Amino acid sequence: MALAELGVVVLDCPDPRALAAFYAEVLGGTVKGDEHWVDLEVPGGRSLAFQAAPGYVPPGWPAPEHSQQFHLDLTVEDLDTAEKGVLALGARPLDTEDRSRGWRVYADPAGHPFCLCAC
Repeated sequence: MALAELGVVVLDCPDPRALAAFYAEVLGGTVKGDEHWVDLEVPGGRSLAFQAAPGYVPPGWPAPEHSQQFHLDLTVEDLDTAEKGVLALGARPLDTEDRSRGWRVYADPAGHPFCLCAC
């Protein structure tokens, strides 16, 4: 028997509204909130939340001395098309050279790592 159920994944960041807008363009959905806390309700009933974090320092990837803290795996149908889209929205590549793999790693505009996966 579970003691709890997952409510929402919250990402610390310097600008919650801007980061929520980035993920809304990637995942779709509705953005609601203020400058301190923003919820992104994505299609299918799931949500991501974004919280203002003064002094935010992005995680390092890959760097054993800097934890990546967590990352999101985003499933896509076409890696090349999705890559063009996230780069145009402000993501930056972290590990995208091996085109034979079914996944590529990027950082969102606040520096959180995420993967596009054609799995």
